[in-house]
Order: sequence, then C-alpha cells, then structure tokens
Amino acid sequence: MQNYMDLTGKVALVTGASSGIGAATAAVLADLGARVAIGYHHNEEGAREVRQAILSAGGKAIAIRADVRQAAEIRSMVNHVTEEWGPIDILINNAGSLVRRTPILDVTEEGWDEVMDLNLKSAVLCSQAVAPAMIERGSGAIVNIVSIAGRNGGGPGAGPYSSAKGGLISFTKSLAKEMALHGVRVNAVSPGVIDTPFHEVFSTPEMLANFVKGIPLGRVGTARECATVIAFLASDAAGFVIGETVEVNGGQLML
Repeated sequence: MQNYMDLTGKVALVTGASSGIGAATAAVLADLGARVAIGYHHNEEGAREVRQAILSAGGKAIAIRADVRQAAEIRSMVNHVTEEWGPIDILINNAGSLVRRTPILDVTEEGWDEVMDLNLKSAVLCSQAVAPAMIERGSGAIVNIVSIAGRNGGGPGAGPYSSAKGGLISFTKSLAKEMALHGVRVNAVSPGVIDTPFHEVFSTPEMLANFVKGIPLGRVGTARECATVIAFLASDAAGFVIGETVEVNGGQLML
C-alpha cells in the first residue's frame, strides 16, 4: 500500500522546534522519512531532547541555533542544512510567540517591533532564504504556522501578536501565488487552543477553561494533532493545495 505522505529523502527545516508544535512537527516529519533540521534560539536543551528522540526512533535530525529575526543568522542556518544534507525541500515557519500580553495603552514601539519581527519578519526572511533553491529545482513546500488569533484578534492584550499572525496569513497567500509559478506550494496552519508551553506562560487556568467552553470538541488540542496537518501540507498528498490556511481548533472557529 502506498503512503501518500511519505517524505523519504526530503530535507526539512522546522524553526522554533525545541518545544510545542515545532517539536511535534519535527518528530512527525522524521517519522515520515524526512531528514529534519531543528531550528532553535534559546532552548538548546529542548532542541537536543527533540533531536535525541528522533535519533532514538531511527530518524535523522540535527539541531541548529539561529535568531530568525536576523537575516544573516537565517542564511547561516540554511547554509548549514544545505551543506549537511542538500537543498531544503520543506520549510516550516513555526518560530513565534505572544511575547507578553500588552493592552493598547501599554504598547511601545519597541514591543510592537519585537512581536512583528519574531512572528512575521522571521517567516518572510526564512522563506526568502530557501526560495532560490526551491525555484531552481521547481519544487518545495513552505508551511507557515499562524494562529486563530490572526482570525479573531486573540485574547486580552494580544493585539500585536494577532496583527502579526493576520499579516502572516496574508503573506501566505501572496507568497503562494508567486511561488506556485515555480512549482513550490505555500500554505498555513492555524492552531486554536493547543496544549503547549505557550498557554502555560500566557494563559491562566481560568482563561483556558473559558476557551474550552467555546470548543465543540470540549477539549484543547495536542501538538501532534497540529503536526500531522502540517505534515500533510508538506507532503505530495496536498499537491493541489495552494495558499490555504487550515484551521486546527476543534471547531472553535469555522470558516
């Protein structure tokens, strides 16, 4: 029986892969046969644990530190992967964070730029870095990880974050139109309330309980449930899917 999501021989780069959805995505891609580069910034221990888990399961993985807000560090990361395994076939732009909840009266120029750089500029720069080799080969897949906040504005104090994710949804469509001409597919996955360290930091138990009340499935999602959708979009099984933002939220938001 043919596995339509087989990624054997593919080279994948997942940014922000030291925990949460990024870590789960790295594991799933490796399980499907891809050689996976685990991008991380501060959480070196987490990245090493993700790498070791993949290696222990028989997969192939390397961990590479880079600040994806900086073009030079992104280029260095991409060059590292290319020298190790060859051109990148799959890019998962997962790096991002709410950073902090900030009411509008407390938003500063520096704080706004920090959130935009981490969540939006990083995806633009990473996509730009892998695009030449994908265009040259006439193939590739880019998946941007956005958020339900980019659709509904998010929770209290999420203005900068939701704006960045909304921008990333639009960028996904724009880049998809441009790259489709070269055989490269660009899509996005929009997680809802997922059980990751994100909500341990930014949401109280009361907030999570309220979120769950609005989820028809009656529970939060798992990182693995996001990762398998990301893997689908990265695989040939999604060969005719272009510019889409797939909602993974248990029915909390239906479009």
